[in-house]
Formats: sequence, C-alpha cells, structure tokens
Amino acid sequence: MKPISETSVSEHLSKQFDAELESIRSRVLEMGGLVESQIRRALEGFASGDRALLDDVIVTDHRVNGLEVALDGDCSHVIVKRQPAASDLRLIFAITKTVTDLERIGDEAQKIARMAKSIHEREGGAAAMRGVDVRHTAEVALSMLRRALDAFARLDVNAAAEVIRQDAAIDSEFRSVLRQLVTYMMEDPRTITTALEIVWVAKAIERMGDHAKNMAEYVIYIVKGTDVRHTASAAREETGNPA
Repeated sequence: MKPISETSVSEHLSKQFDAELESIRSRVLEMGGLVESQIRRALEGFASGDRALLDDVIVTDHRVNGLEVALDGDCSHVIVKRQPAASDLRLIFAITKTVTDLERIGDEAQKIARMAKSIHEREGGAAAMRGVDVRHTAEVALSMLRRALDAFARLDVNAAAEVIRQDAAIDSEFRSVLRQLVTYMMEDPRTITTALEIVWVAKAIERMGDHAKNMAEYVIYIVKGTDVRHTASAAREETGNPA
C-alpha cells in the first residue's frame, strides 16, 4: 500500500474544512430566504387581515429559531474541531453574528403579525389604518436584507457599503410614518390605540433595516478584517457634524 503523505492528509483536511464552511454559508442563505418570506407574509397579512396567514407567520417563527440554534452549534463545532486561522475565524464569527441578526429579523416579522391580528380584530381598527402606508418603508427594508444577503454570498464589500448607506433612507421613512400617525392621533383620539400599534409595526420594519445594516458590516469585517460598526457616528462626533 502506498503511504499517505502529510501533505495529502493536510490537503484532504483543508478540503473538508472548506466544504464545511461552504455548507454553513449555504444554510445561512437558506435561513435568510425563510426570514424574507416571513416578512413578506407578515406584511401581506397586515394589509389583508388574513388571520390564517398571520397565525402561520407567528407559528413558523420556531423554524427560524431552530436554524439559528443549529448554525450556532455547527460554528462552535468547527472552531473546536478545526481551530481555524485568523481569516476563517473571522468568517465563522461573522456568520454567528449574521445568524443572530436574521433570527431577530424573524422576531420582528412575528411582531408585525401579532400587531396586525390585534388591529384587524378590533372594531374600526382596520379602517383607521387605511390612511397610513408602511409598504414603501417595508420595501426599503426588504431591499436592504436582499442586498445584505447577496453581499454575504459574494463577499462583496461594495454591495455591503451600499446597504449601510441605505440605512439613512429607512430611518427617514420611519420618521415620516411617525409624523403621519401623530397627526392622526391629534385629529381623532379614537385612532390612538390603532395608531400606536402601527407605530410598533413601522418600528419593527425600521429595526429590520438596522439588522440588515449589521449584516453588511460583517461582510466588510470578513473581507477586510475591519470593524466598521459605529464608525460613521464616531466620525460625526469628532467633526462636530450633526447626524
């Protein structure tokens, strides 16, 4: 029998390790697809009042949670088993953070579904929300999530930077919805309960954008080894420029 050289063993282990990392990355993208579907279904239920759909969004959240637990376990296993070098360790660390943000986006989708149920079950609630449109804000958040996942899939720093820049747009959208709702509450106090629940929906959408931005920042960390979190705010503080 021909002896196995240390080099061939090393190459074999390296290929196994690459395959494990690629499998984990692929499942992160699968989780991202599930979360995006949850958001769309929650928003559809918010608009239509489809109780069965909203209930399914709430119940299905356990699938997102299960994927987070499984991926965290796989990442821990890889660290212990492979003892990865710096660049691979950055990737694994960023994956665990990305998975956490995806799970939290799933939580926000569930929150929208719960608020939608409450609004549509209350007499007059659905009528009170017709004048407030959160769809554009939601599309911005969904665009950010899709782009962040695409940047993660391709490890594209430029695409990640674009997602980070988009965060200002969704913050502006949220403030616009908030001003609209405050006006409704001032003009007709009977809308206060529903308006406050729509505020929670709009805030959930805005938080989705925050999590997508976090995911984009992790892509830059993977590729460049640079932690860009809070960099822009720190620069504003140093220069004295307002946010």
